[in-house]
Amino acid sequence: MPELDQAFADAQENVNKLTSRPDNDQLLQLYALFKQGSKGDVEGKRPGRLDMVKRAKYDAWAKLAGTSSADAKQGYVDLVARLTQG
Repeated sequence: MPELDQAFADAQENVNKLTSRPDNDQLLQLYALFKQGSKGDVEGKRPGRLDMVKRAKYDAWAKLAGTSSADAKQGYVDLVARLTQG
């Protein structure tokens, strides 16, 4: 597991070095995978519909409910790798 944790940490650094901004769907996926990998399932109330950004983030994270931390971390690492290649 330490290898995955290191890869996850490296991906967090690499995402800040992207030369182009990911599209909104990719940004939401990055956010959701990161939160699921580091915090686990989403908690708290869903934000109101007037706060569209927070609501979209909450919904993206909530879709990953039940995903293991290891799977979410690996998904994050894989997505960052794809974004840095292309």
